[in-house]
Amino acid sequence: MIGKLVGAPGAVTALGEAAKGVAEVFVPSSTKRMELSADAQMAALRQLGEEYQHPALSWFDRLVNGLNRLPRPFLAFGTIGLFVYAMVDPQAFAFRMVGLNAVPEPLWWLLGAIVAFYFGARETHYFRNRAVVSPFAGSAAEPEENAALEEWRRG
Repeated sequence: MIGKLVGAPGAVTALGEAAKGVAEVFVPSSTKRMELSADAQMAALRQLGEEYQHPALSWFDRLVNGLNRLPRPFLAFGTIGLFVYAMVDPQAFAFRMVGLNAVPEPLWWLLGAIVAFYFGARETHYFRNRAVVSPFAGSAAEPEENAALEEWRRG
């Protein structure tokens, strides 16, 4: 509308582009910053993906992978074992628990953080690498007819 009033629609566009260019000198474009950030992140992810595309698993890698699978069963069976130990020999169990009571609180916090980070990292790994199941995957059938949509297209 301003272009019609002034009588030069191209001048208004040029003026707008010039103002945008001047403004970006003082305040960087947040859209451009987000695009560059996304490009950098995608480049890093591509590089990481290429690095692990064809992992060559040596005996050491398989050993470490096996050791990484042990803490969860050890914690689960160890906890059940504590209950059995408490029922088999309550006096010795109570004596051991008095020893645990002597552990300072900051050490318990450290143990909690280690366990939380270990299981949190594993959960994050499995969450990020899960297979996405789509209800639309594999259905090559024609879409269902929509009477209202067909009527709108004809009208």
